Amino acid sequence: MSDQFKVGSKVRITNAYPPGHIRTPFFLRGKEGLIIRHFGKYPNPERLAYGLNGLPKLNLYQVLFDMETTWRGDGSFAAKDTLTADIYETWLELV
Repeated sequence: MSDQFKVGSKVRITNAYPPGHIRTPFFLRGKEGLIIRHFGKYPNPERLAYGLNGLPKLNLYQVLFDMETTWRGDGSFAAKDTLTADIYETWLELV
């Protein structure tokens, strides 16, 4: 597990829009969440998509997002509604 990110870390999804095959949901970019699980290291799917070897392997985390905050607080979600997404470490930054 990377020393930078741990279960319980508050993170922001990088607000980047690079060309090519991207595994991070568009609507989560720039949003803040909480790491709730570390799955381990896996080949980089953004490299595998182009027939490359996927190395180096990347840490994969499950990140919890508050729905009301994620969708700009339009009031249509219950107070405890959440969303989880599996995000690779290259898309995370500490808050």
